[in-house]
Amino acid sequence: MTDEARTIDTGTAELLCEIRQRVATITLNRPEARNALSDHLSPALRRMIKQCGDDPDVGALLITGAGDAFCAGGDIKGMGGNAVKTETTFDERVAQLRIRQRTLTGALVAVRKPTIAALPGPAAGAGMAIALACDIRIAAESAIMATGYARVGLTGDYGIAWLLTQLVDTARARELMFTSERITAARCEALGLVNRVVPDAELRTTAFAFAKSLAEGPALAFAGMKDNLDHATTSDFLSSLDREAENMVRAARTSDHKEAVRAFIEKRKPSFAGS
Repeated sequence: MTDEARTIDTGTAELLCEIRQRVATITLNRPEARNALSDHLSPALRRMIKQCGDDPDVGALLITGAGDAFCAGGDIKGMGGNAVKTETTFDERVAQLRIRQRTLTGALVAVRKPTIAALPGPAAGAGMAIALACDIRIAAESAIMATGYARVGLTGDYGIAWLLTQLVDTARARELMFTSERITAARCEALGLVNRVVPDAELRTTAFAFAKSLAEGPALAFAGMKDNLDHATTSDFLSSLDREAENMVRAARTSDHKEAVRAFIEKRKPSFAGS
């Protein structure tokens, strides 16, 4: 396996993407605006999530932000202008937002590969939703999270309510939405909003190493695990048992499973082929 990185053209300098050692690192690149979403960044991010999710050479997606922020969410300076637009109806704007949501955080949740968010700094509003839509979150010690919507008189989008209530209890989710409190990385870890907190200087190295370890894992088994876990959020126990039985038998028939058994017997690290 080569260490050489393959740079992917995202169509804009506001989003960077490279693939190295089966890890697609997607970097939001508007550090001067704390990587807030924009009319250029957001569509590119949607394209890269789908493209990397479909790429057989990618085993894991790592999403991060340039500079000292992950993503500040929507561009608040542009919200005033959007609020007074009259050329589109209410129903049209709802339909547009639904599509934007489904093709961003919706698509990210649907990726059947491990997804990791590395937070060098603030993740707020829609930026927090993007981080929560990933499977794993690793935060620098100086990172913070904030729902942020109440501060600008909005209710929340990109799945923030659903994602929050999957990770913390409903009372805590309400508190975080109502108050827009800035939550430190340490408290995020205590609440279960992030998986690990590491020193600032170690974030990128640690996050890439973690993503690489998952990218080298059994891709088909990971896809089945995500299917089981997603199904479990909306089903009863017996239905979950039935779904697990299907995926377990399917995984037992893969070459990756046979390779893992051989490696265990031979006391070596398995080499998974994704088949």
